[in-house]
Amino acid sequence: MHYKAIIKIIAILQVVIAAFHLICGTMAIYFKEANAAYSFFLSGVLLIGIGVSALRILIDERPKTLSTKDGFLLVTASWVVAVLVGAIPYHLSEAVPTYADAVFETISGFSTTGASVISDIEALPKSIIFWRSLTHWLGGMGIVVLAVAILPLLGIGGIQLIQAEAPGPTVDKLTPRITETAKYLWYIYLGFTVALAALLMFGGMSLFDSLNHTFATVATGGFGTKNTSVMHYDSAYIDYVLTIFMLLSGINFSLHFRFLTGNLKPVLADSELKTYLVIVALATLIATVSLTGTVYDSYEKSFRYAVFNVASFITTTGFANDDYEKWPFLAQTVLFLLMFVGGCSGSTGGGIKVIRIITLLKQGLNEMKYLIHPRAVFSLRINGQPVKKNIVYAISGFFFLYITTALFVTLIVSTSGVDMMTALSASLTTLGNIGPGFGLIGPTENFAFFPEYVKWTLSAAMLIGRLEIYTVLVLFTPMFWKR
Repeated sequence: MHYKAIIKIIAILQVVIAAFHLICGTMAIYFKEANAAYSFFLSGVLLIGIGVSALRILIDERPKTLSTKDGFLLVTASWVVAVLVGAIPYHLSEAVPTYADAVFETISGFSTTGASVISDIEALPKSIIFWRSLTHWLGGMGIVVLAVAILPLLGIGGIQLIQAEAPGPTVDKLTPRITETAKYLWYIYLGFTVALAALLMFGGMSLFDSLNHTFATVATGGFGTKNTSVMHYDSAYIDYVLTIFMLLSGINFSLHFRFLTGNLKPVLADSELKTYLVIVALATLIATVSLTGTVYDSYEKSFRYAVFNVASFITTTGFANDDYEKWPFLAQTVLFLLMFVGGCSGSTGGGIKVIRIITLLKQGLNEMKYLIHPRAVFSLRINGQPVKKNIVYAISGFFFLYITTALFVTLIVSTSGVDMMTALSASLTTLGNIGPGFGLIGPTENFAFFPEYVKWTLSAAMLIGRLEIYTVLVLFTPMFWKR
């Protein structure tokens, strides 16, 4: 493997993160937050110094390509380094009590999970709140995908990184050059960011609040600026705007690209998109009926709260505009089941992903057909194209590892003495990058009460879930390290 090239790319990412530390430090000066400014500038200067020194040493390291192994190692190492250095301002400014808490908050940000150990968000310096939301925005499309756009400067191909970091089971190249693909995805991402920020300001949010909520929404993260999340605003306009952009961010970004370029046929024919919208519609309908007359006195109000929280759960955003734990059990069950779905492949959403569920469902139906017609041949098709057996096997393996990891994390969390629902919910929300869950980690609670070993476990779960299970777990197999 090209270890020197990997270190060089990580050094560049470290410098990029340090640059954002300096931006937040400048903001801290503007808001007269001396301690936060000191933390950001100290962290930024040190990280730039270390990163630039590494780049000077490795200046002549220019391999033409990275192997698949290089890609997996680079992606995981990049995220680990990003989290460790991103946690420094939290710890130096004493925004959180321990480094374990700082790491938890940072990985929750970069992985767009939205789980938090901070009880009083509004008491934090504004620059820290901004950095907290900014980690969402940076992690939303992936730090490594951002780096792909600058890899040609190093003479390194980027497809291995996209394959290792891409949220879905397949990689959809929009253009012949993978760097161009990365750039187009970021243009769409930036476009969503600007549009949503403007709409939220039009709805009465301040520039600061609108930017923070925009970062969290387009990245499907969930960090906010208020202790009661979106409930604070109690605005139908804001709820509907955020709902629309949560749902848009949960759609494969390649479909957004095709839609914007006028190529509507593949968008309208996409099986994953249609299934995603059907799930949202059915879940919203059931929740709306369940809420009307029991919690809210009108269908409109029930629909507003139902569709917002359905969108929040299926896209793994984690926003809450009401305490859904006070809802009828039917509505709560709908939200709980959505924790096993997730967004579309190629979106900023987490979870299992709709395309995997479609594939497993169709494979299960085919197996039942084989029982009736043992000699028949049934092909598994999605969007009219046959799905190769190795992809089906990979998705089956992913699902098994996902459930096994969730159960293992649940077991670890339960040793802290919490009830089964809290333990299971904590596991599913971190592994699925959802954020708040049920029980002691509901929409009005946080993860601060967990002991440190549980926080480290849940931090690992967030990383494993964000990098799609295989990317991290493959590093622990002996075969990966063999020549």
